[in-house]
Amino acid sequence: MNTDTNPSLRHWLTLILLSVVWGCSYLFMKRGLVVFSPIQVATLRISLAGVSFLPFFLWRLRDIDWSKLKYFVIISLCGSGIPALLFPLAQRHLNSSVTGVLNSLTPLFTLIWGIVIFRAPMFGRTIVGVVIGLAGAAVLILSGKNGGGSADGNSWYGLLVVLACALYGIGVNTTHTYLKTVPSSLLTSINFVLIGVPAIFILFSTDFLDKIQQAEGASTAFSYILLLSMIGTVAASLLYFRLIQQTNGLFASTVAYLMPITAVVLGMWDGEQITVFHLVGMFLILIGVYITNLKTARA
Repeated sequence: MNTDTNPSLRHWLTLILLSVVWGCSYLFMKRGLVVFSPIQVATLRISLAGVSFLPFFLWRLRDIDWSKLKYFVIISLCGSGIPALLFPLAQRHLNSSVTGVLNSLTPLFTLIWGIVIFRAPMFGRTIVGVVIGLAGAAVLILSGKNGGGSADGNSWYGLLVVLACALYGIGVNTTHTYLKTVPSSLLTSINFVLIGVPAIFILFSTDFLDKIQQAEGASTAFSYILLLSMIGTVAASLLYFRLIQQTNGLFASTVAYLMPITAVVLGMWDGEQITVFHLVGMFLILIGVYITNLKTARA
């Protein structure tokens, strides 16, 4: 598979579509958490995705290069499984807009891991961009309830989002370095089937069935998680893996430039308080991402 060194218009349109879809995901997650626990939201999201991809996975089973199993496991855990739990755990305490803004750190961690683990070249201003971006995250986390970013004052839960971004960075680099030749549809199916099976067992070990049958608003909350899984996970992952393979990991991760806009706009629409801390934090994060990406593009 050829990798485009210069992203085309099609790649940029895909990036914009991803930013809208993933920006909506935080609101879907927020609505699902009204009834279900974070672990139920995470495992239900992954289980639905795994079941959706199972027929295709079985159909293409003979085409899978199992010598790459360790890389499949890495992207399943780092790119989907663990972050899927970290986000709802954090969003129990954070506004969806703040979660979306913090997720903008993904390109920075993509670059950091590319240098530290995958031996990518390091350029002069890389450290400056990383420091500025992390400073933006600190503004959002330290602002606390007074900054309007936390639903209950526990804004330190934003560190869970930072950890999720760090894991995403490992997943992006692994995909681009070792799995570039695997068709995106097959790679996505492997990803979610591998983590979907254990997710199903974990889901049904909770009181999920009791809630879905008895809890008020369960059907509505389930509908939002279904949207989160089918659109924000299944469809978006297909597009994302393909974008990584056809361009590069850093370009694909710059969906974070646009995603916060969707998250903040939807947060305002949903009645969340948007303050100067949001704007300053988002500005610093995006400036940091811009600096690191610009230096890489010029090198």
